[in-house]
Amino acid sequence: MEHTNKIGLNTVKAKELAFELNDLLANYSVFYQNVRGLHWNIKGNKFFELHIKFEELYNNLILKIDEIAERILTLGSLPNHQFSNYLSTSTIKELNETTKDIIAIESIVSSFTILINIQRTILKLAQEIEDEGTASLMSDNIREQEKLIWMYSAYLE
Repeated sequence: MEHTNKIGLNTVKAKELAFELNDLLANYSVFYQNVRGLHWNIKGNKFFELHIKFEELYNNLILKIDEIAERILTLGSLPNHQFSNYLSTSTIKELNETTKDIIAIESIVSSFTILINIQRTILKLAQEIEDEGTASLMSDNIREQEKLIWMYSAYLE
């Protein structure tokens, strides 16, 4: 007999999905802190423009972090919360350079690319176990972030 969690998903598969979501949570958390650093430290003639854009971005990221953590809880697992864990598991690494506009934008595009790749993997797993809630969350994030990659990339041209 198949064991299911409170939302009707296979318990083992839901735990596997929560594990992947915790990896995503780590990446979002490191990205969030990087963008905070960019917001605080950016310099140059595009300061005012980028300062505002980075604030918009980190405000959006913190909402996504909360949604992912709550989805992990909904699946019956616990979200990781330790930054030491985030740093050891995240593909996105801490930024050392946070003052130069081109490096900042390249880092943002690179981070979004990493997030999209992780989210596509999670989307596929969620679809396989018929977890519409997680699939919808991943699909929404991917669509939004693909557009952001296009927009931030336009800055680099």
